[in-house]
Amino acid sequence: MSNERPAASINEILAFLTYAELTPQTSMPWSSNATILCLATYQETQGLVIYKPQRGERPLWDFPRGTLCQREAAAFVISNDLGWNLVPPTVLRDGPYGMGSVQLFIENDEQEHWFTMQKEGGYDHYLPLLAAFDVIINNADRKSGHCLKGADGRLWAIDHGVTFHHENKLRTVLWDLAGSPVPAALLNDVVFLQQRLTLREGALKLLEQMLSDEEMAALQRRIDRLVAKGKYPQPTSERSYPWPPV
Repeated sequence: MSNERPAASINEILAFLTYAELTPQTSMPWSSNATILCLATYQETQGLVIYKPQRGERPLWDFPRGTLCQREAAAFVISNDLGWNLVPPTVLRDGPYGMGSVQLFIENDEQEHWFTMQKEGGYDHYLPLLAAFDVIINNADRKSGHCLKGADGRLWAIDHGVTFHHENKLRTVLWDLAGSPVPAALLNDVVFLQQRLTLREGALKLLEQMLSDEEMAALQRRIDRLVAKGKYPQPTSERSYPWPPV
């Protein structure tokens, strides 16, 4: 299976991620939690995936222990439901070291990140999408390095373990649009998400297995607020910026 964006349907990709046998290859460098590159084999198909086992998560004072992998999967559910395709396909499943998130590995240029892509040009259309997405999921750690330039040239957003907290924890390098209106087409997508989340339609019902009731209620409030105001929020303090920024 190609690891750029396979020609297979999203359901086929998710089935591959869910049922493939995982063979650990190596640990990914510079990761604060266990992040393992695995060879995934399903029937006659092989591909690379990123496996983040729950047991390898470093405890955090403000996030419940053992929930980061669930948040990784929840971020994909939101990205996929919006149709924005920012997050590589991700599932929550058992693996060689127990329960964890399994995400399609994206072949990428390791020297590139959001700041370098901005400088290069041609990626401006991702900014309103990713900024709105991070507001919705309450991303507490959007570093520049959490944006990959895929081998196909497009942007992918990764590392969503510290998201969906019930308190406001938005920390991001993407404040370029602060205070400006959310583009109408994107806001319409958020309105549809708002409606489907209220009804827990389709894959959004999976979120109930990944997030607490309190976090689900906070997610709904963030979406309601974004729709009502129609603008990107402003940074509230120095803590609104991640460190290091890359």
